[in-house]
Amino acid sequence: MGQDKRLSDNNSNNKEGRDWTTSILLFVLWGALMYYVFNLTPDQTPSRDMYFLKKLLNLKGDDGFKMNEVLVSLWYIMGLWPLVYSMLLLPTGRSSKNNIPTWPFLVLSCFGGAYALLPYFVLWSPPPPPVEENELGKWPLNFLESKLTAGVSLAAGIGLIIYAGLANADIWREFYQYFRESKFIHITTLDFTLLSAFAPFWVYNDMTARKWYGKGFWLLPLSLVPLIGPALYLVLRPSLSDLPVTVTTTTTEQN
Repeated sequence: MGQDKRLSDNNSNNKEGRDWTTSILLFVLWGALMYYVFNLTPDQTPSRDMYFLKKLLNLKGDDGFKMNEVLVSLWYIMGLWPLVYSMLLLPTGRSSKNNIPTWPFLVLSCFGGAYALLPYFVLWSPPPPPVEENELGKWPLNFLESKLTAGVSLAAGIGLIIYAGLANADIWREFYQYFRESKFIHITTLDFTLLSAFAPFWVYNDMTARKWYGKGFWLLPLSLVPLIGPALYLVLRPSLSDLPVTVTTTTTEQN
């Protein structure tokens, strides 16, 4: 006897997928972003950028220089975004109309952020494929569906945003100056903005796939709050295994 769980009802499964006009627009956006990143972003301080990167990666010891608190917060927040997007895209953001896997783009997003995820957004074709019953209890879905994982992400995000928010005006002015001069910080800040902008759509997609829009719609405006909103949704959303009404179980009996 084999079982699987489907993330959408029969009506959703009969949809032809997305409008490819959206894919074309996203591809144009990605191309424009790549051109901007490689050709138009400021690059006045390459040696300082390398120094900052080594400091943030703990490759330099304590040399007495204090890193900008806003930059430190941004750096660690960017480390949380791939986890948040993994929890939103697996399994409800997977593509069933083509053979494009989700996980390579999520892995690349750990290094390339939204610049690595946008090609997947271009290729994405809903609805998601069925999920096998035992898949929910295996890696990575058991980790990504865990409330502990979601709670840690939310707590870490709140802590980092508070840390940046407590910085005084001089620290923020310094960060803005870095943004105007540094290729590294300019690209990272733009990446953060893109990830924040796309997250509400994937919250909505996950919410509708779980048939939780009626109860969870109030979280959609909150998902506009960078990182915190999507992370809060991940904490409160129902688990797939707890939603027999929103998934269809198909059973094949052997004679």
